[in-house]
Amino acid sequence: MKDGDVIQVAHVVKDLDAAMKYFWEAFHIGPWDIYTFGPPDVRDSMVRGKPSNHKYLLAVTWAGSIQIELMQPLTGRSVYDEFLEKKGEGLHHIKLFYEDCHKALVEFKKKGIEVIQSGKFDEDEFYYLDTEASLGTIYEIGNNGKIREPERRYPET
Repeated sequence: MKDGDVIQVAHVVKDLDAAMKYFWEAFHIGPWDIYTFGPPDVRDSMVRGKPSNHKYLLAVTWAGSIQIELMQPLTGRSVYDEFLEKKGEGLHHIKLFYEDCHKALVEFKKKGIEVIQSGKFDEDEFYYLDTEASLGTIYEIGNNGKIREPERRYPET
């Protein structure tokens, strides 16, 4: 894997279980690993430059070398809530791999690209970039760090 490789395509949904079921039954995409993201497990959580305690459900699976991610906001405010209010459910972001996220962020900042949401979960770091106006969607960068085992799986195996 090299810097800039696409590693994830993500959707925001209102009902995580219904979305996983649809992906599984319609496209046989799955099985899904499911997590609850929020404090205290998500560290250094920021939304639009301010500390955040938002909480959301997240499910991930692999389709070849690309991870498919689904996110359902639960509490607090995040870019996921903003997306649902503005556009409804759908494709939210594309994630790019960067081994050294901090170095990449310095370069993006030089180009006028700011971070709109970020956090850390186990060894994984993620930074959502303010690219929607210029590219039509949000791009995220991350280091693809190792994370813990999921809370549950769908379908159950």
